[in-house]
Parts: sequence; C-alpha cells; structure tokens
Amino acid sequence: MIENGLLKVLDPFRSIFRKFNIDYDMMRLILQMKLTMDARRVPTILSQSKKKEGNQFIKGLWIYGLYGLILIPFFFLGDNLMLQASLITGIAMFILGTSMISDFSSVILDVRDKIILNTKPIDSRTINAAKVMHVSIYLTLITGAFITIPAIVLLFVNGFFYFVIFIIEIILLDIFILAITSLAYILILRLFDGEKLKDMINYVQIMLAIGMVIGYQIIIRVYDVVGFELIYHFSWWHLLIPPLWFGAPFELLLNQDYSLGIILLSILAIIVPIVSIFAYYVSMPSFERNLQKLMEESKKSKKRNKNLGQLLERLLCFSKEERAFYRFASIMISRERDFKLKVYPSLGMGLIFPLIFLYNNLGYQSFEALSESKSYLTIYFCNIIIGVVVFMLQYSGKYKGAWVFYTTPIKKHSIIYSATLKAFFVKLYLPILFILSIVYVWIFSFRIIPDLIVILFSGIILMLISYKMFSVAKIPFTEPIESAQQGGGSSVKIILLMILVGIFATIHFAISTITFGIYVYLFILVIVSIVLWKIIFR
Repeated sequence: MIENGLLKVLDPFRSIFRKFNIDYDMMRLILQMKLTMDARRVPTILSQSKKKEGNQFIKGLWIYGLYGLILIPFFFLGDNLMLQASLITGIAMFILGTSMISDFSSVILDVRDKIILNTKPIDSRTINAAKVMHVSIYLTLITGAFITIPAIVLLFVNGFFYFVIFIIEIILLDIFILAITSLAYILILRLFDGEKLKDMINYVQIMLAIGMVIGYQIIIRVYDVVGFELIYHFSWWHLLIPPLWFGAPFELLLNQDYSLGIILLSILAIIVPIVSIFAYYVSMPSFERNLQKLMEESKKSKKRNKNLGQLLERLLCFSKEERAFYRFASIMISRERDFKLKVYPSLGMGLIFPLIFLYNNLGYQSFEALSESKSYLTIYFCNIIIGVVVFMLQYSGKYKGAWVFYTTPIKKHSIIYSATLKAFFVKLYLPILFILSIVYVWIFSFRIIPDLIVILFSGIILMLISYKMFSVAKIPFTEPIESAQQGGGSSVKIILLMILVGIFATIHFAISTITFGIYVYLFILVIVSIVLWKIIFR
C-alpha cells in the first residue's frame, strides 16, 4: 500500500525522533491511521468510478506536475543566476504556499483528534510530531510532483552542481513555508478567541496569499536595467524578501559573488528556515492548548442591518422557497469556517491581481497615457475566482446535514442552486467588482461604466458555465470538504475557465474598437445571460 510505503521512508530516522523524546511507534501508528483515513476519502469527481482503491490525493498529484512546467522557461534567462533562481523560488513559494494555506490549514488547525487522543496515555510531543509529519508528507509529495520535471530539465541545462543547490533550496523552502504558516496561526491563536479567531484565520490566509503575490512582483523591481542586462544592487530592505534569500546562494556559489549583500541573503536562506521550524517546535505545546479556542463559541452576536440584504433578496428571488435558500446560502458562505478556509484566499487573489497588472502597465507608460488606454480590461482578472468558488459551492464541513434537503417538500430542486449562485454573486463577487470599479473609474473616468457592466454580465455567464461544468452535486454544500483538494480533473476545468475569461477579455477588446459596439455587445450579453439562466434552471 502507498501509505505503508510512505511510513517505511521514516523508519530509518527512528532514532532521531527518540532523541526528541517522541514515541516513534505510537507516532507511526497515528500517522498510519491518518493516512488510511485520507485514502478512504473519495473525491466527488471520482465518485462514479468503479475503482476507488488507493489514496485519491496521490492520484491527483499530476496536476502539480503540470504547474511545474511553468518553471522551465526561467532556466533559459541567461547568466543572471540570482534573477533566475529568485523567480523560480518565488513561483515555487507561491504555488506551495497557497497549497499549504488552502489545503492543509485544516490539518494544522484540526481539533477533532484531540477528543480521542488526549484521553489516552500518549505524550503531547508524540501527537504534535504526528501532526507535523502528516502535513510534511503531503507537502513533500506536492513538492516532488511540482519540481520533478523542472529538476530533470535543470540538470541537463545548468549542470549537476546547480541541481544539488536547487534541491537543497527547495527543502529549505518547504521547511520555511511549513514553519512560517504555522507560526502565523500561533500568533493569531494567542491574540484572539472563539468566533473572532475563526474570522481572523481567514483574514490571515488572504493576507498571506496576497503577500506572496506582491512579493513575487517586488523581485523583478530589485534589478536595474543597464543596456540589455538586469543588474542587481543590494539594499537593506532586500533582507525582507524571502525569494531573494533562496536566490542568493546560486550567485554566491556558482558566480563566486562574495559581496556582503549576497552573503547576508545566503545566510538567511539557511538560518531563517531552521530557526523558524525550531520556534514552531518550541511553541507547539502552547499552540495545541490554544487550539481549544476553535471549539469555543462567541457569546456575543453582532446586530447587523438587514434592510439592504432583505431588499436584494426580494429583488433577486421570485418565490418564498428561493428566498429561504438564498438566506441559507448567504449564511453558509459567510459563516461556514471550512468553506471560508478554502475560498477566501482565492477572493484575495481576485482583488489583487487586476491591481498588480494595472501597476505593471505604469512601468512603461505615464499615468495620463494609462488613463486613456484600454488597460481597464485588466479588471477581467477578478473573474478568475468565479470558477474556483462555484466549484467549492458543492462542499461543506457540515455536509452530514444534507438529509434536511431530502426531507423538505421542495417543489423545484433547481431553485436551491439558483439561490446559492445568487448568494455567491451578491456576497462574494459583487463586493470585489465594486471595490475594483471604484479604483478603475478613478483612473479611467466614467467612460468605462458600460465596460464595467459588460464585465459584470460576462461574470454571470461565466458563473452559469461554471455551474454546468461542476454540477456534480445536485444540492450545494452536501459534499465533504476533504474531497475538494483531491480532484485533479476539476483543476483542469478551472484552468479552462480561466482561459475562457481571457476569451471574454479578447472579445471585449475587439468590440471596443467599433463605434457603439460596446452597447450592442452589452445587449447581447444581457439576452444571453437571461436565456441561459432560464434554460439551466427551468
């Protein structure tokens, strides 16, 4: 079995665990139980398959291999090894870090096994070690799938010495990602409790995801263009950018650059991961005690103004049944913690990506030229979240309550998903589009209002297409949340939907070159969205 094979890899390190007063045999048994339970989770996309043996997460690792192909072009950037390595490790940090945040936060913050294991004569260090190894195994598998093909290409392009440094750097990068994510949660756990803590965790995830994207953009801007070459000049604030830490050893060892800045960055690449994982190890006892806060409920409830919500509910929903499910979906979207853990980081991406691409355009044109251009079409990047969120609408941590739907005398089951999509559009998509629209109108003036309405209706059509592609579950929030991270085929569909966003943007650009074309296009989109909605939910 795959699970036993993974555990056998740990057996040679038995003595190391025992030096840290960890009961290795008990830790191995706990890990075996966790990996076995993981293997029994069948993703929705494979629910109709006759053959369901094996760990479905491992079967879906090929999608990370596909993501890894992104790294290959950077191996041919020339002789600037630091730029090359910084970009590669920056992308790796983004992919692996977001996977850590979205897929494994639920493992780090898991309190379910405390009820069982804490009542047994098991040392807390052993339980904590099992949790760390559980996450580490999957992070290692994702990393292996992600870098295998690029590493092979790198070996032939840049040689064996570069290959060895790259592997060591990726190991240190994994340690850093695991430790820094956990330490962020430890800090939040100490400062907040109950429901506030659960909300803060979601905000931290958004900030971490946005921080990774912004950090990747900063990497490019630390180089000066001289002629046709990018020249690196060290500044003190570069010490705050992790990808530069992991890029510096390549410059130090391969190009023999022994300047103070490169040496300092190289030292940080080694010291910070080691110190951070040690800090995490020391903080784990208090971390586990503070996890108890996740099981606490806040006694105070905020009074909210429901007038606007009720108005939108009446405008969008045309029957009492649909209004009831709209309210239910709104509550699930805003309060269901497991759903928010998966979705909210993507919302942060949808908000920041258009602004990043807009900012990049300022690098080669003035603000006046930008305001007169068609760069407002970069707002289409906010639509990439639609496919991700619609896919997640079928999942919930409270999926066992799905029996309620089947005992309720619902006349028209399609109303449930119709109301849920409307709730998603109002609660999640419209606020992001509204915030971006304010910024874009300030930059491009009110002339882009028709274009923004076109983007809105393009989002509605994309939402309906996404629903048809992902309508695996007949009723929303009725599939286990664990299945969401194990469907490789769903990742392909999400990529296709992102390509479709690009197609919408291209059509919009072409139409905008025709006089009054944007108004004709808007009329067509309105008619198509109305017809599609009626056909899909009839």
